[in-house]
Amino acid sequence: MSSDFTLDFVSSTDSYRRELLTHCYRMLGSLHEAEDLVQETYLRAWRAFERFEGRSSVRSWLYRIATNACLTALDHAGRKVLPSGLMGPGDDPYAPPPSADPAIPWIQPMPDALVEPESQDPAAIVTARDSLRLALIAGLQYLPARQRAVLILREVLAFSAAEVARMLDTSVPAVKSLLQRARATLEEAAPSMDHVIEPSDPRARALLARYMDAFEKADAAALQEILRDDVALEATALGTWFDGMATCVPLLATHVLTPGDGRDHRQDQFLVCPSGRSANAHGRPGRARPAMP
Repeated sequence: MSSDFTLDFVSSTDSYRRELLTHCYRMLGSLHEAEDLVQETYLRAWRAFERFEGRSSVRSWLYRIATNACLTALDHAGRKVLPSGLMGPGDDPYAPPPSADPAIPWIQPMPDALVEPESQDPAAIVTARDSLRLALIAGLQYLPARQRAVLILREVLAFSAAEVARMLDTSVPAVKSLLQRARATLEEAAPSMDHVIEPSDPRARALLARYMDAFEKADAAALQEILRDDVALEATALGTWFDGMATCVPLLATHVLTPGDGRDHRQDQFLVCPSGRSANAHGRPGRARPAMP
């Protein structure tokens, strides 16, 4: 390929790399797998770029390639899981934490550095955070692959039904049917969007700000004041989970909230559930929810 071809390809496609990574992550629930699929997407796009006729935008074309690469990968992959789906809660928060079994397809959290969009628009930042909540990613695992793809493309990325139909080589009525079934499945098996988006109530937003500040300052005492007694914590990075204030806060204080680097262990590394039992045991993953004053 000529240098002009390479420059044209890079200038046309490179600005979408980060958002394609988050798209593949939403589809797969694994950052490592998402990174591999983005590489595969760009390899396929490079090979096909000479034949790209501009009938759609470059962005839509890349999403078509990425989505179909993810669907192929999901044909050979099992559903990603949270620790509570496989075991009972831990009972000793002071013991050395176990290592997560690499053979188990755990849901991986998305690092904060990759959550923030390149745009500094506050609305874009909130949307990016909302659509990458670990609770929502866990919920998406309950959907068949094509339903998952349609839900993400339509409701997170706001592609039209016609655009999604072209991406998936199907009809608009089929897309609408898949979306309807995906919504119904999530209604039964996963949190509503109201449970995983940034709260709009001023008191709730203030409480969430205190919660995030406590994590960043590694302040276990502040967390204990904010969290509910029936909190449950899914520690996906450790391959375990804990149930109740008596074990969750000591676990955080002992193994997570290291003074000076609290930012490395923000709340998006864990799934904190409001109920006394893990929400995954109920089939409804929850979000971090402090106790309202």
